[in-house]
Amino acid sequence: MHITRHGSGGRATASALFSQVHPVFMLPPLAAAGFGAVLAGEFSLAVAGVHLAAMFSAVYTAHVKDGYVDFHVRGEDDDHPLTAAGCRLAIRAASLAFFACVAGLWWLAGPGAAALAVPAWLIAYHHAPQLDTNPVTTTTGYPLGIAVALVGGYYAQAGTLAVRPLAFAGVLLVLLSGVKVVDDAQDYDYDRSIDKRSVAVVLGKPGARRLAYGLMAAAMAGVVALAALAVFPPSAVVAVAAFAVVAWFAARAEPTVATMLLVRGCYVFLAVLVAAVWFRPLA
Repeated sequence: MHITRHGSGGRATASALFSQVHPVFMLPPLAAAGFGAVLAGEFSLAVAGVHLAAMFSAVYTAHVKDGYVDFHVRGEDDDHPLTAAGCRLAIRAASLAFFACVAGLWWLAGPGAAALAVPAWLIAYHHAPQLDTNPVTTTTGYPLGIAVALVGGYYAQAGTLAVRPLAFAGVLLVLLSGVKVVDDAQDYDYDRSIDKRSVAVVLGKPGARRLAYGLMAAAMAGVVALAALAVFPPSAVVAVAAFAVVAWFAARAEPTVATMLLVRGCYVFLAVLVAAVWFRPLA
């Protein structure tokens, strides 16, 4: 069975499989899972490691399945490093790794931790072709996966749910949904040509832009409100200021540059939140 479309041998196979690791899109779910563990206070590195491995396997599944559908099924992409059989093999292997991690979570942290991990794989596996054809699910699928990773990371450590991790997950869901609308606007012309109903296609570019920055503003307002209610530590508002600076520049850039800025702004936002929770400088 041929796995790669370009080259042969172990090196070509490894390169093709590794090409499906996209750090820009993989880091946020992993960071969110780690953040959830940090929110729990003292945590087990073994449990955190198994949960992170599960999230990595889920996102890897999503990347391979998305590429498989876009190139081998829909014919939308110009190229893909894996053959159709290679894609299917990689999806099965990543899914097997995911459910092995779920079994590990069950063993280490109980059935609740295992159950809360499963939605991440369901979202990942069904992103294409089921979820990416609807303007709502194509926008919220990836952010919802990140929110699930955060809540699951917390539960795996604490063995329970709490208001704070759910609030952080909600803020990230709204914020990243706004960023995803901007990201999808990059493909407006192509999506419109194939009748793909992204938010930009449905609302038009100006409407999508207003919705995107409205969602981001709502997320920032939510952080301030939750800090005022003592759900978040007071220093969490610094994350709002940091992201607002990035968003100001992104709002004046074209979609490709705006997406690059906003994704990196989310990294800064999450990093400041982690510092606020971990060090509590204003406590």
